[in-house]
Amino acid sequence: MEWWQAVVLGLVEGITEYLPISSTGHLILTSTLLGLRTPENAEALAAFEIAIQGGAILAVLGLYRHRVPQTWNGLRGRDPVGRRLLVNLLLAFLPAALLGPLLDDPIEAYLFRAPPVLAALLLGGVWMIWLGRRGPAGERDVDSIDARTALLIGLFQCVAMWPGTSRSMMTIAGGVLLGLRPREAAEFSFLLGVPTLGAACAYKLAKNVLGDGPNLFEQLGVAPVAIGFAVAALSAVVAVRWLVGFLGRHGLAPFGWYRIALTLVLGALAWSGFLELGA
Repeated sequence: MEWWQAVVLGLVEGITEYLPISSTGHLILTSTLLGLRTPENAEALAAFEIAIQGGAILAVLGLYRHRVPQTWNGLRGRDPVGRRLLVNLLLAFLPAALLGPLLDDPIEAYLFRAPPVLAALLLGGVWMIWLGRRGPAGERDVDSIDARTALLIGLFQCVAMWPGTSRSMMTIAGGVLLGLRPREAAEFSFLLGVPTLGAACAYKLAKNVLGDGPNLFEQLGVAPVAIGFAVAALSAVVAVRWLVGFLGRHGLAPFGWYRIALTLVLGALAWSGFLELGA
């Protein structure tokens, strides 16, 4: 992998990780367009696309750094609100923690391809537009989430194991359906991304590095992985700050229209023969 390709993928990851448009789907489509997705390095590339999510995790930890001591004090029994937030995050993380390792191999084998990603982008876009037309959003905030709501958001998150669906879309939209304001649902989604993406990064890296055969560092290079990680962190900071304000003003529907437009454009180019997206 060339350094500029790592920069492109890092930008795509950082910008799209917390936007409800699917970072994994955009990474798969982008790497396909860059000609990187070949049978020889498919496994290493899939690990790279998960590993650079660590940069996005650092961005959220920096932007919501006041939540870190709050949850720590909650763990020590000194902050009831922090303890409730910590418990809710663990409950929301639990479904993905149980299902992720079980479904990792079949998802990578059958869904890490352009056609399933396009299908997920389209269906998710339609759902977000419908959600945006339901009526007024709820009034609950992050600190008022109860255990049942947290667990249901965690179940919504599991749907996003299908690349192209978007973890952010499912958790933000799920939170809105359950009565949260959009920007509050986004905050809980960002915080939930820390254990979810962190566990996914650790699992994928350990599986790739400790497995048989060459790992992503040997196939793609150490420098491209580091570059992608750093670019993802910096671009995620900008994306998160922008998204919080945008959701408060416009809601989720514009992202739905974007997803549908992207699907139609790429599908039309592939159908006409101008673009090869792969099987």
